[in-house]
Amino acid sequence: MLMPKRTKHRKVRKGKIRGVATSGHYIAFGDYALQAQGQERITARQIESARQAMTRHIKRGGKIWIRIFPHTPVTRKPQDVKMGSGKGNPEFFVAKVRPGTIMFEMQGVNEETAREAMRLAAHKLPVKTKFLAREES
Repeated sequence: MLMPKRTKHRKVRKGKIRGVATSGHYIAFGDYALQAQGQERITARQIESARQAMTRHIKRGGKIWIRIFPHTPVTRKPQDVKMGSGKGNPEFFVAKVRPGTIMFEMQGVNEETAREAMRLAAHKLPVKTKFLAREES
């Protein structure tokens, strides 16, 4: 599962995910990509689940790039704890995704295989997605 080796701050505030992606919004490595259409927090477990779905479908053919990384810690308080007494402990990490962010890229397979693999991966994610192919120029 993806997680940072170390972080500057153990706990961070929630914040808002506003605007469109200004970086990581173009196909950089592969021929096909899965692009986010909305803003959402994607957990490390969801990223790993999507990766497994794609890898299983392409059966060790081709190459996959994961373009998002879960940097942000999310805290939770234990069950049956009263209000107050501070912020909870970090439980898991999330990647904040804006509309237009390229999440996964793929190369070395034909388009219909890539499209189906990306469709399976998209079902594992909490955000609407779009399949992209690199423009031939």
